[in-house]
Amino acid sequence: MRCRCVHAEKLQAADRHVASVRNPGGERSDEAMPRSRLAVRDGGVQSMMTRRQANAGLASAAILASASGAGAVEEKIRELPPPRAAGGKPLTDALRLRRSIREYADRPLPPQVLSDLLWAGFGVNRPSGDRTAPYWRHVMVIDVYAALADGLWLYDPKQHRLEQRLVADIRSQTGTQDFVGSAPLNLIYVAHGERMQDISLEERRLYASVDTGFIGQNV
Repeated sequence: MRCRCVHAEKLQAADRHVASVRNPGGERSDEAMPRSRLAVRDGGVQSMMTRRQANAGLASAAILASASGAGAVEEKIRELPPPRAAGGKPLTDALRLRRSIREYADRPLPPQVLSDLLWAGFGVNRPSGDRTAPYWRHVMVIDVYAALADGLWLYDPKQHRLEQRLVADIRSQTGTQDFVGSAPLNLIYVAHGERMQDISLEERRLYASVDTGFIGQNV
């Protein structure tokens, strides 16, 4: 991991967490599929970056720009249909059919599929407000962003909706391979290191990566 300075803040960009997402049957599909990555927001020392880390910095810079107001748009809300909490293929069948997919259709995901993916990743699954994935010390440090053709959107798990942060299409900046620019959905996980108290910077990176792994596994 390396750092770069963005809007007077230091941002750590982790290597991409690639989650190849399958259809419920686990078979190759011509349906649009998402990609995912992790960025860690924290203090640190500015360093030289590899090409992959530079791309991570570009995507992360766009997110931080939206948070600070630079390049942001008047807030636009996209309501999502209720997630389907029943059905699907048995776990053993999904495991048996697991494979990597690197071919992505360029058409948008149906709203129901987008809703199901985001809820499965880090949605609210009980009245207490707890999530579908576990998290460090019961402190929620991860935000999930959806990079779509029509902009960058922050997932609000409590309201189960998307809030637009940028109108720019930043999908091509979320990875080093060409197909990420045309995949209809790229998921970006942003960890707020400032919420992780009383631990070292290296531990923040570790626990943020673990929490991201839980979310990516659900997706």
